[in-house]
Formats: sequence, structure tokens, C-alpha cells
Amino acid sequence: MSYRDVASRQVLIWSCTTVGARMPVAMAPLALVFLVRERPGGYSLGAILAAAYVIGEIAGAPILGMRMRPDRARAHLAVGLAVGAAAFAGLGVFPDAYPAVLAGFACLAGAAPAAVTGGLRTLLTVLVPERATAQALSVESILTAGIWAVSPAAVAGLALGVASPVPLFLGAALMASSIAGLWLLPAGWGADDTGGEDRTGASLVRLLTGAWPVYVMGAASLALLGLAELVLPALLEQRGVGVGWSGPLLTGMAVGGGLGAFVHGLRSWPGRLRIRSVVLMAGTSACVALTALTPHPAGITAALVVGGTLQSCAMLTRNLSLREALPPGALAAGYSVMYAAAGAGYAATGSLAGALLKVVAPSTAILAGVGLTLVLTGVGWWGEVRRAGRSAPGADTAVTLGSAASHPVVPGPEKPAIGGRGDAERLL
Repeated sequence: MSYRDVASRQVLIWSCTTVGARMPVAMAPLALVFLVRERPGGYSLGAILAAAYVIGEIAGAPILGMRMRPDRARAHLAVGLAVGAAAFAGLGVFPDAYPAVLAGFACLAGAAPAAVTGGLRTLLTVLVPERATAQALSVESILTAGIWAVSPAAVAGLALGVASPVPLFLGAALMASSIAGLWLLPAGWGADDTGGEDRTGASLVRLLTGAWPVYVMGAASLALLGLAELVLPALLEQRGVGVGWSGPLLTGMAVGGGLGAFVHGLRSWPGRLRIRSVVLMAGTSACVALTALTPHPAGITAALVVGGTLQSCAMLTRNLSLREALPPGALAAGYSVMYAAAGAGYAATGSLAGALLKVVAPSTAILAGVGLTLVLTGVGWWGEVRRAGRSAPGADTAVTLGSAASHPVVPGPEKPAIGGRGDAERLL
């Protein structure tokens, strides 16, 4: 296996379009904090605006993703990006507006382009041969890791060195530029195919809810990332380490994620997808727990880098599992629901850690968050095992990463495995 099949002009255009669409998403929470931090109660208001943005994402992703037509995806994505760019620009133009107005802009900025991630991911898989799907998803993860590594530094540098609204103007410009990239890519990914059923009705809902274990596991995966990001500054202070090291440490975690995605796409991996997911999630949980238990900065650094590596592999496994669980016409909606579930997991763990930080030490808050993540992982694994037990003999065969991508199991009318079974895996 190699990355040769994804080295094409179309994939390069897709990558540039994706950077324009996703970098504003990575920049938004911190940019909103910097936008209002000099106002009275600025940090609290910034947290509220960031929460409004995330709520918009969580609400918008499944609703808009379910309404996306595979054969007309370009128009849907373009409208979402245009509205999102306008909302980002509105935040930059009116930084002194009433908090309710800013919260409305933030919610719209999160909701309007929320289905773009799922749409672009689905589009990527039609730009490469089936045998290279695993490598294509790895390229996406590497690109995402790079975006998240660069965004915090870009926001802080522009907000402090130029002006606080500048990161939001940059986000608006990037999102608008990605619209042009869409017209250099295919308009969609073929005919609407959900097993012969109307994908705008109850049938699509059954397909998506049948994949609930995938979403639960995906929420668990991003919950660990949120835990590390939100509690790390307090943990470093507890250990007597400068809080300023939180940025480089999180960058190291993102770099580890990119490295893990690259290595994951180099070869086929043995075992069932659900087993690999549990193993990778357990390893990531152990690394995050180690950051809470080790007193040495070097140990915290190593744990975060290795944890980021394992987490990116877990998310890739979730993506491949979702491809097995849903028919092609429902994949964009499935990816969007997973995006929302991941955001919900991030928010839930962050809220739990934030509440616990008022009464316990940061290290204890991290361990509590790890415990919640392990519970979610266990629930997701139980759901997948339950679905496998209800499947027809041989339906849940052991697959490798490469074979899962090259020969996805696509339930059709003759094998309605997903609609009533309630199982699948998820990705961010």
C-alpha cells in the first residue's frame, strides 16, 4: 500500500479547498475569546460565544447533512460556506455589538458550514480509486492535524499583533475562497443511493440511528482531545510548569496525530475494526491519564504526542467503520452526524472538567474525564457487538484497514443490515 494513488491534481485542489473551509473552524473558539477579551467580563463572554459556536455546529451538522443531495452537493456546500463566511465577517465588523447579537453571529458561523466536513470527506473518496480510500482518509487526517497545529498560533499572533477582529476576517476570507475551489471539483458523488429508499424520509433516519455505536465511539475519541486541550493549562500550573508551554505541547499532540495518520495509511492492519477501535481508544485513554499522573514535563510531553498518534488512528478506524455501516448515498449525512456527535463529546467532557476544576485538582478532573471516555467506549463497543450478533452469518467478518476501504460493505435492498439493527462506528 502507498500514497501514490492519491497524488493527483484533483486531490491537491480538494486539499486547498479543505484548508479554506476548515481552518476558520479551528480558529473560531480562540478567535472569539480574543475578540471580546478586553470588554468587561471578556473571558466569560468569550467562553459563551465559543459555546454558541459549538452549539451551532452540533445542531447544524445533522440537519443540513441529512438534507444534502449527493448529486447536487456542490450547491449545498457553497451556500453553507457563503453564509458561514458572512457570519465570520459580521463578527469582525461588529465586535462591540450586544452579546446576544455576537452569539447569534457565532451560532450561525458554526451552523451554516457544519455539513461541509462530511460533504468534503465524501467527495474525497470519489476522487481516488476504491483501493486507495484508506490512504485518502489518512491524507485528510494529516491535513486536519496540520490545520489544528497552525491555527492557535495564527489566531494569537494576529489578534495580539494586529487587531482582535483580524482572525475572524481571515476566517471569512478563507471560507469564501474555498467556494471557488468547489467549482474545480465534481459537483457531487453520483446518484442518490440509500438502498432504494427515500433518503429524505424516515428511512434515512433509521439508517443513521442504526449507526449509533459509531457515533458514541467518535464522541469518546474527541472527548479525550477536548479534555487535554481544556485542562492542560491548569495541569501545568499544578505541576509548576509555565502555562505558556500548553501551546507547544498541544502542537506536539497535533503533530503526533498527523504522524499517526500517515503511518496508519502505509499498510493493512489486522483484526476487526471494532476491536482495533477499542484498543486504540484504550491506549489514548492511558496516555491522557498518564499526563495527570506523571509529575515530569517530559512525561506529559511524551504522553500527549503518543496519545495524539493513537487518537488519529482511532478516528480513521471510525471513518472506515462508518463506510461499512452506511450505503454511499447516506455517507455525507452519516459523517455530518458523526461531526455533531464528536462536538457533543468535546463539549460534554469539557463541561465536566470545567465543573470539577472548581472543587478538585486538575489531575483529578482529567482522570474523571478519562473515566467518562472509557464508559462511552464501552457503550459503543457493546452496541457494535450486539449488532454483529444480529447480523447474518459472515456479515461481520474480520477486515483489514486496506480491505475495508477497498471493498466497503454496502447494504442494499437484499441485505437491509443497517436500518433495523442499530450499530456502526464513527469518526470525527
